Amino acid sequence: MQQYQRDTHASSTGDLNASLGRGSEFEGKLAFEGKVRIDGTFTGEISTNDTLHIGEGAKVSAEITCGTVIVEGDVVGNIKASGAVELHRPAKVRGDITSPSLSIEKGVVFEGRSKMESIESSNVVNLRAASDEA
Repeated sequence: MQQYQRDTHASSTGDLNASLGRGSEFEGKLAFEGKVRIDGTFTGEISTNDTLHIGEGAKVSAEITCGTVIVEGDVVGNIKASGAVELHRPAKVRGDITSPSLSIEKGVVFEGRSKMESIESSNVVNLRAASDEA
């Protein structure tokens, strides 16, 4: 029965590929596929087409380029997402956010500029403009 409970718990974490736990520190460039959760301290650059979850208590100082970013901790740096950015209490974000979808929960601190744009739609506009000129 114990083994079954462990398996059930493991499947409830979903497709989490890696986790930087509370109390851990990392500096450098992070590139990944799948979902990654950071609960420790990270400094550098983060890039993926998938999901980054910055947990409560995490301290991230980075330029972030992701598909989806969920923030509950502290972030200093710009965030560019091709999918969505979600800021949940008690998040503190200092930097610019570029994303086609942005949600900010009441109680979040956000200091920066936000630009809502979709990379895909801007490419479509450029292609139409090029074909109109031809």
